[in-house]
Amino acid sequence: MGPESPAGYSCKPVTKVTIDDFVFSGLGIPGNTTNIINAAVTPAFAAQFPGVNGLGISAARLDLAPGGVIPMHTHPGASELLIVARGRITSGFISSANNVYYKTLKKGDSIVLPQGLLHFQVNAAKIHSVAFVSFSSPVPGLQILDFALFANNLPSLLVEKTTFLDDAQVKKLKAVLGGTG
Repeated sequence: MGPESPAGYSCKPVTKVTIDDFVFSGLGIPGNTTNIINAAVTPAFAAQFPGVNGLGISAARLDLAPGGVIPMHTHPGASELLIVARGRITSGFISSANNVYYKTLKKGDSIVLPQGLLHFQVNAAKIHSVAFVSFSSPVPGLQILDFALFANNLPSLLVEKTTFLDDAQVKKLKAVLGGTG
């Protein structure tokens, strides 16, 4: 057990703690949206922002180019509060009873996305949209549904059986996302 930090949690020796552990400047920098999803996420989690360690909070910046999408995903360790800063973003979630809740949000609007539920964001504007999110954990975790299904070595036959997709669709998605099997 290490010595306590200013927050009372064992992080690193208190003699090594500096103000820079409690300041993060990355959320002011646009992310690179030149990728398959036309989007970028800049995390301010415990790994990037040591000051949030043990405090039950963290943040991130979402950049969505026109056509951009944050695919269906879940944060098993945190609820999320999203606030639109620029553009319009359609965001929503699927409840554990498979009810769908979504809305197109404009600048200043916010949505809460409950812990562990599948949710998404889609740019609904013809301009670059930006949102800031906060999480109820310094390490919210992330599992992206598409990558969980198609960017691994799970045999295609099992993916087909469990998703009701045919062989050609599964192989196409595995090829796009780098999966094998």
